[in-house]
Amino acid sequence: MCIRDRLIIILCGLSQKFLKGRLALGKQARGVILEVKKEKAISYIESILYDGTLKRNDEIAIASFDKPVVSKIRILEEILPLSSKFKPVREVTAATGVRMQLTEQQEILAGMPFQTFKNEKEIETLNQEIAKAISLDKQGIIVKADSLGSLEALLLMLREENIKVMRAGIGKITKADIMAAQSNLETDKTDALVVGFNVEEDEEAKQLSKNIVVLKDDVIYKLIENLEKVREEIKKEMQREKIMALAAICKLKILHQYVFHNSNPAIFGVGVEGGTLKQGVPLIDKQGKEVGKIKAIQSEGKSVEEAKKGEEVAISIPGISFERRLKDAEYLYSNLSEHQFREFKKNKELLNPEEIVVLQEIAQIKRAEKPTWGV
Repeated sequence: MCIRDRLIIILCGLSQKFLKGRLALGKQARGVILEVKKEKAISYIESILYDGTLKRNDEIAIASFDKPVVSKIRILEEILPLSSKFKPVREVTAATGVRMQLTEQQEILAGMPFQTFKNEKEIETLNQEIAKAISLDKQGIIVKADSLGSLEALLLMLREENIKVMRAGIGKITKADIMAAQSNLETDKTDALVVGFNVEEDEEAKQLSKNIVVLKDDVIYKLIENLEKVREEIKKEMQREKIMALAAICKLKILHQYVFHNSNPAIFGVGVEGGTLKQGVPLIDKQGKEVGKIKAIQSEGKSVEEAKKGEEVAISIPGISFERRLKDAEYLYSNLSEHQFREFKKNKELLNPEEIVVLQEIAQIKRAEKPTWGV
C-alpha cells in the first residue's frame, strides 16, 4: 500500500476520533510515526499529524519502549493533495500527512506517537501511555510486529487467549529476541517461541534460531491459531518426555548370528522391533523371566545411549551366559513394574501405536503368571 493510500485510511479514522472528542485543535501538536525511510544518508520520518500545529524547528518527543527520543525538526514537509509527494513548509496544521528530517538520529519505531512538549513531565506521560498499552509478563513468549498498532492488536488477542508475553517490540526479529526465547527452554518450553506479525528475522537471528520455533504470518488470527497448535504439540512432547522417563518400552529381536562375547558380559546383536532401547533397561524374555540390565549399546562400533525401531545394535548384559540363557530365546522385552505400566496406560494418548502394541504384549506376558497384573 502506498503512502498516500495509508494516509487517507488513517486520516479518515483519526478525523472521526478527533471530531468526536473536540471541536477545536489542541495547543500541542500530536501525531503518529508511519514509517522511517532512508534516502542516501538521510533519514526521513513519514507521519500523520492529527492534532495541533507543527512548526519547523519545533522540538518533539517520540515515544519508545525505553526512553523517549527528543529531537528538533530540521526539515518539515507536507504531503500534496492526492499525491505521494511532499512540499517544504514552515508549519502544518492537523489533520495531514507530514515528512520530517530530525536532528536526532536515534532509532525511531513505526507506530509510535509523538508530540511537542513544554516540560519533562509531559515527556514522561507520553511514554507512560505506551507502557500501559504494552504491559508484559515476567514469563512468556517473545512477540514482534511491524508497527505499534499491530503490536497492540496482537497483544490484546494473545491476552484473550491467556497467552503471556515476556518481551515485545517493533521491527525485525533480532538476535536478542532469539536469545530471550532460548532462556525460556530451561523454565517452560512452551514459551521458547518467537511470534512475528508481518516481520522477518535479521541475518543474525536466522543463524541462531535452529532450536527455537519462529512463527510468522501477516494475518493475526492465523498466527495465533498456529501458535496455539505449536504450544499444544510442545506440551504433549513435554508430557511424553516425563512419562517416558519412568521406563523404556521396547521389544527386541535377538540376532543369533551376531554373538560377539558369550559371557561376563554377554555381547550380542539385537533388532529393535518396537519402542526405544536405552542403556540400563532391565529385560525379560517371552516367558517373563528376568534376563538382566543392558550395560551398553553399540552401533557401528560406537557407543550410543539409545536405539529406535528398525535399528540393529549390539548390547552387553553382565552376569549371564548367552549360550545357556538366550540360546533358544527369540524376543526380549523391557521389564516394567505394575506402577510403570499403569502410568503408561493412563497416558496412552502420548504413546505411538507401536509402543501401545509392545505395552500390550508385555501385559500378556506378565498376566500369564499373575492374571490381575497391571489391572
